[in-house]
Amino acid sequence: MKIVQVLFLFFLIIPFIEIYLLLQIGGIIGVLPTIFMVVFTAVLGAWLLRRQGLATWMRFQENLNKGVMPAYEMIEGPILLVGGALLLTPGFFTDALGFACLVPQFRKKIARYVIENHMLQAAGFRPPQNQQNPQDVIEGEYKKEEK
Repeated sequence: MKIVQVLFLFFLIIPFIEIYLLLQIGGIIGVLPTIFMVVFTAVLGAWLLRRQGLATWMRFQENLNKGVMPAYEMIEGPILLVGGALLLTPGFFTDALGFACLVPQFRKKIARYVIENHMLQAAGFRPPQNQQNPQDVIEGEYKKEEK
């Protein structure tokens, strides 16, 4: 499935999930508490995003000052941006996904996966398909003779 198709399904299905959850939760706890919860999660998410973003930025700066490549922080930044966008979107499902993006352990696992599996491929490095065993290599010299 192509990325465009996945995004199309995502943008098609998510609003239905959000409407369903809002109606179900609104039917259980009422309209005003549901509205309050949606606004509260947006405010709480913005506050947490600010804290997590500043912490990530500080780690980024520290690694640069040490001369270490801040690879994890460069991946965590966009994850935080996506999490913030999801938290500002009204609804409980997107809030759950947004809060998941703000959990540092979850972000680190995503960053590790991206770095280990996708960064080398994006840079054009492909691991060899038939990697030889070092015991299979025969060293020797040759000399080209002219006839």
